[in-house]
Amino acid sequence: MVIFAVPAIVLAAYLLTCFLIWKWQSRLIFMPSRKLSRTPSSLGVPGEEMRISFHSKDGRSEELDAFWLSGDGPCALLYLHGNGDNIGVNLPHAALLRSLGVSVLLFDYRGYGRSTGPFPSEARVYEDAEVGWRHLASRYSAHQIIIYGHSLGGAIAIELASRHPEARGLIVESSFTTAADMARRLPPFWLFPLDLLLHHRFDSLAKIGALRPPVLLVHGSRDWSVPARMTKQLFAAAPDPKTLVMIDGGGHLDNSIIGGDIYREAVREFIR
Repeated sequence: MVIFAVPAIVLAAYLLTCFLIWKWQSRLIFMPSRKLSRTPSSLGVPGEEMRISFHSKDGRSEELDAFWLSGDGPCALLYLHGNGDNIGVNLPHAALLRSLGVSVLLFDYRGYGRSTGPFPSEARVYEDAEVGWRHLASRYSAHQIIIYGHSLGGAIAIELASRHPEARGLIVESSFTTAADMARRLPPFWLFPLDLLLHHRFDSLAKIGALRPPVLLVHGSRDWSVPARMTKQLFAAAPDPKTLVMIDGGGHLDNSIIGGDIYREAVREFIR
């Protein structure tokens, strides 16, 4: 009987793990922090903290916390950050982008930083990105708005660009093909039927081929968080006009530092 019990225990453990992946995947994907480490004033960057009020699809009154960095150029950039921390961590990079001649709106999804709302989900971050777009569209025409996304924010940016073909352009940095592809890189997740279990799909590979705005894709050759081959797959699937910039030696968070002039000139030229 012990011989028969072992397979039953293994099967039960496998099924339990499947259930936990399905149930708690939000906690594996989103890693928000409520404490802001930086603000424009603390960093000495010209800008202001602001609140963007809206009514969510579930009828709640919500607010997104945001930094507005006003630039000299005629265009504005909507900055969609990754799955970890909050806008305080991303502020230095947003300030660098501002220095290239574009105003920047950097906001926290619900559940991050000082934004209100419940724990994030794929549907909620897509909704929040749309709120950020509408806020910018109240100040700028659509053809003046550039959508930028880093890492998970790149997947959100691709989704938003699919809804707004009128956008001036889309910049996707250090991002991935699908959530399932990312999970399969990590043992023991490749043992499980992720296509059935994941309801947070972030399937950028399926969406990017239908995009209308010009696309700039950036990735570091030494990114150990998201393999560079995923951006190359996205680039192959994207329609023209498109540009791929690989930063030799760049990691997941330091392409602008490692790439230096190459990075800045690629973004500056794309913004033009």
